[in-house]
Amino acid sequence: MDIEPIDVIAPEEAPPLPKTGFLPIETNWFDRIFISVVIWVALSLFWLRFIEPLGLSIWICTAISVVLAAIIIRKG
Repeated sequence: MDIEPIDVIAPEEAPPLPKTGFLPIETNWFDRIFISVVIWVALSLFWLRFIEPLGLSIWICTAISVVLAAIIIRKG
């Protein structure tokens, strides 16, 4: 009976798959936080210029920005 030794070869570690989300670029968590902050600033400036004179508080804008940031960071 001929027995051949079996070499135990460690499987090659595959590189981590890039996160696929709705953003059209490859991002990490810091990129998504940065994008969220930029959107928050832009939305706040837009809100202060056009919406707040109508009587709506800036806190509504902040709440919208927090929800958008959570979506972008989580699924972006």
